[in-house]
Amino acid sequence: MAARRKFLKQSGLTLLGAGILNQGQTSPFTIFNIKSAPSDTIRFATIGINGMGWANTRAALVQPKTQLVAICDIDQAVINKRMNDLKELKVDTSKVQTFKDYRKLLELKDLDAIIIGTPDHWHPLITIHGCQAGKDVYVEKPIANSIGESLAMEQAQKKYNRAIQVGQWQRSQKHFRDAIDFVHSGKLGNIRTSKAWAYQGWMKPAPVVPDTNPPEGVDYDMWQGPALKRPFNTSHFHFNFRWFWPYAGGLMCDWGVHLIDYALFGMKATMPKTVASLGGKFAYPELSHETPDSQHAIYEFDKFILSWEHAMSIDNGPYGRDHGISFIGNNGTLILDRGGWEVIEEKREKDKILIPYQKREDNGVEKHMDNFFSVVRSRKMEDLNASIQVGSLVAKVCQMGNIAFRSQKKLNWDASNQQFTDEQVNKEYLMPAYHNGYNLPAV
Repeated sequence: MAARRKFLKQSGLTLLGAGILNQGQTSPFTIFNIKSAPSDTIRFATIGINGMGWANTRAALVQPKTQLVAICDIDQAVINKRMNDLKELKVDTSKVQTFKDYRKLLELKDLDAIIIGTPDHWHPLITIHGCQAGKDVYVEKPIANSIGESLAMEQAQKKYNRAIQVGQWQRSQKHFRDAIDFVHSGKLGNIRTSKAWAYQGWMKPAPVVPDTNPPEGVDYDMWQGPALKRPFNTSHFHFNFRWFWPYAGGLMCDWGVHLIDYALFGMKATMPKTVASLGGKFAYPELSHETPDSQHAIYEFDKFILSWEHAMSIDNGPYGRDHGISFIGNNGTLILDRGGWEVIEEKREKDKILIPYQKREDNGVEKHMDNFFSVVRSRKMEDLNASIQVGSLVAKVCQMGNIAFRSQKKLNWDASNQQFTDEQVNKEYLMPAYHNGYNLPAV
């Protein structure tokens, strides 16, 4: 903890005051006393209910003894659509309040937990304010859009003792766990390389189009939040926020957080020693995205190398798979993806092993939500399958890859001070500036 505070101080990135409104305004919600765990029905709300926010809400609704009490989104059309969807799911919408400002939602006293499905740049503020308001939190990955914000979220969890589950749902899926158990068994022999990759044929950046006024019913100022103001443009709104640096980290942080997480888990790794990354807008230089559509990153650890690669709009990735993680050992290579896992033999090795494809057999998102709610009840934080510490580690590793790409430098990590050895890179990239009167709460 002391080292992290030292990092923030030395980098000139000390967290700003606890308010998030413009100067002179009062706090938007009261910080409630920390409550004991709910013993019966868990009352939850979702903030950001498009995309994964909706998928997570559906997973929460099928859990026993849960009740959705509110939804929040900056887009009235999304709110209207989800209220109709809830009716189709036989949810009593007369008991579901709607909000456009999450700060008002957090004032609800009979609220146990929140699900956060907003763009990445909003995750830190809402998570920390949720903890301050006495709510447990299920937050989508990546937990933050910077290394400094990830550290602040870890500190908030410890200070307020709230359950925070990160939406890295493979951590709760049986075949992923089985595969990692096999990796940890030692049967692969010495593992010198782990690879993770995402070749996503269905993902393509949006075209360059003129700026326009926001659609009616959209609170665009609230959507931008602490990010530097820029005019509304359909090519960076809703799903496409992923491809713009103020809001997210591209495919590296979208799919990479899921897959690199399992590479780290399998290798029992923490932070790498060095990182280098290359890439660019090679496939679609004429389109609107800022993040690279093609990227490779190499991470150096004490006893192995981790590689990441991604490509948008094509599916032909390593081993003929559009995504996955591999562990390359002396006796064989284990390949793992969302469909299952297998081990392919190393033909030159006398101790070679071969395991046929083991198929997926469960719903990872629902199992992950079940794990979260069980901890909300038990208060045994160690039982979380994707704690804030798990989410923070992989978010930082993915951010390292993006920072190496953006700075065009091979970077060395100073583990004792939680920063790079390059002071200029620390200054430019470790903590984003907050704008529009928003500050990251001091914790």
